[in-house]
Amino acid sequence: MPIHPKNAPKPGRPKGYSSLDGGIAKAFGLATKKRRLEAGMSQEALALETGIERSYISRLERGLSQPSLLALLKLAKGLGCESWELLSPVEKSFRRRR
Repeated sequence: MPIHPKNAPKPGRPKGYSSLDGGIAKAFGLATKKRRLEAGMSQEALALETGIERSYISRLERGLSQPSLLALLKLAKGLGCESWELLSPVEKSFRRRR
């Protein structure tokens, strides 16, 4: 059994913190929705194309969730674009805030 010092940080996220960054999530959601509408797809069509639940796509587009790497890759493929095309507006938003 490993020995840990008494003052070592506890594993995991500190209480009260979230990994969801609202600004990042909203920027990704807007980029995804814009690309989907440009492709003339409904959320249902994108869900069928990607194997991602329509309700999850809705949460992503509204900035209520952040995608996993796998979800990002599936969305890009389903939208006929590269993943960086969905991330570029997110990165610009992030840089403006920092």
